[in-house]
Amino acid sequence: GRSTADPAATGRPTADLAATWRPTADPAGAGRAGRTATGWLVGLAAFGPLAFTDPEEISLLLIGTRDVPFWVAAAAGAGLAVAVLVAIGYAVLLARPTARTPSRRVAALAAAVLLVTVGVVDVGPGQPGLYGERLLVVLREQADLSGIPAGVPGQAGRDARAAEVYRRLVTTADRSQADLRRTAGRLRLDPVPYYLVNAVEVDGGPAVRAWLARRPEVARVLVSQRLRPLPAPAGQSRGTAPAPTGPEWNIRQLGADRVWSQLGVTGRGIVVGSSDSGVDGGHPALRAGFRGGDDSWYDPWDGTRTPNDQGGHGTHTTGSAVGRDGIGVAPDAQWVGCVDLDRNLGSPGHYLDCLQFMLAPFPAGGDPFTDGRPERAPQVLTNSWGCPVIEGCDREALLPATTALDAAGIFVVAAAGNTGPWCASIDDPPAPYANVLTVGAVDAKRRVAEFSSRGPVPGGVGKPDVLAPGVGVVSAMPGGGYAALDGTSMATPQVAGVVALMWSANPALIGDLTRTRQILRDTATPAEPTYRSDNPTDACGGPANVTGAGQVDAYAAVRAAQG
Repeated sequence: GRSTADPAATGRPTADLAATWRPTADPAGAGRAGRTATGWLVGLAAFGPLAFTDPEEISLLLIGTRDVPFWVAAAAGAGLAVAVLVAIGYAVLLARPTARTPSRRVAALAAAVLLVTVGVVDVGPGQPGLYGERLLVVLREQADLSGIPAGVPGQAGRDARAAEVYRRLVTTADRSQADLRRTAGRLRLDPVPYYLVNAVEVDGGPAVRAWLARRPEVARVLVSQRLRPLPAPAGQSRGTAPAPTGPEWNIRQLGADRVWSQLGVTGRGIVVGSSDSGVDGGHPALRAGFRGGDDSWYDPWDGTRTPNDQGGHGTHTTGSAVGRDGIGVAPDAQWVGCVDLDRNLGSPGHYLDCLQFMLAPFPAGGDPFTDGRPERAPQVLTNSWGCPVIEGCDREALLPATTALDAAGIFVVAAAGNTGPWCASIDDPPAPYANVLTVGAVDAKRRVAEFSSRGPVPGGVGKPDVLAPGVGVVSAMPGGGYAALDGTSMATPQVAGVVALMWSANPALIGDLTRTRQILRDTATPAEPTYRSDNPTDACGGPANVTGAGQVDAYAAVRAAQG
């Protein structure tokens, strides 16, 4: 170093040397400080936002787009790109002739600013919320619905059964939930009780979930997701297909048009309940069919008071069941509606909200426990949805609900799902349950659609039960339009419409679920199965696990119901 040089050899006074000399910084220390600063900046830029991410909510948003490995790769690529850009920018700054190694104070300040910025974005437009924003606490005790008398056949017997089921469910829930509801209220967990499944929904994250799971009366605790609000209202889905000029191909393939013209049966006197994304109550094909009154519409998502639909899915499915102008199987049946889907997603709590409303409708703002009117329950329910694990349901989550509806004499039709051609793909409740009629999809050639989910299901229950047209089905869309859509969602309401025709043709059959299911199976026509490949393991255990009993035949089913 300069301190060891001979001052005389420099040709400068010793005093000048003393005035200009400074200790040289340790290069190794400076390098370590630079690398540390760079690491913090790159890490925060690339991965900091993950600290504010709800992993289950991200998974919900990915449903129906691409698979999870794709998005993992995309996220890794984006993180790497951000890291490279930050590193290049940092290197450019250091390469300047006048560049100096930044101080730790500057690096710390930059990292802090970046972290605060991410936090502000999360707290503001990010709409923060913890994992498990709501929890569904399922109690061990469920109502005993055995021994409910069948009573007289027809509507009167059905109403008496529904009233007794409602009474037992509410009595059991009020008694067994009392302590849990008091405790949850005292802790400000905003408890919401349910009776169709004896359960209570509360606020809470992992700590609350662990505490609830240890309570002796609790069977299990499920996550009941709540979607974050959008920064702006979503646009309404509208159709572009031309308006029908007569019965659509699927109506003719089922033979429903022959039921109208030759048997004079159009569904009059029957009410179909639709739990879905909503219904456009002003659509020309649906307006006249709304039952009306103060207990025919319920929206647990947004609290709207009149039938409406942003997503379009529910308008389309309701139109296939009861729409007029050639799109619906039972055009003179009435409908009631409930919103259990928002952005095509749901939760156990909201599925229960709607199923409870269907068992015992109540007026707007009413209490489901005290204001329910089981005598106003629709006779048939169409359910073009499933509750997967990612939405919070386990396999048995909704089984007490469909068991109660079955005991009440309410016919439940459910979509098989669109995860074919994989075997054992009927797995999201309520489709696997024996007490619902599960519907797969066929095309115009009566071939099972490749997307149509198939069995077998656990317990040896044969699924799907039956099939109906589900490829290129034209039906109503919000705003008065029409669209052709694919899915077991499209097939399901048509079968609900066939049940409405059967019960309209023979009111004594109302509430006789066993006989009605048997007629539908016995009168079904053969359909051609499809498979993922020629490999025997892709045969799903036999064609019955792909086609069920076959495609529903509306004409034959109504004739059998009359006989």
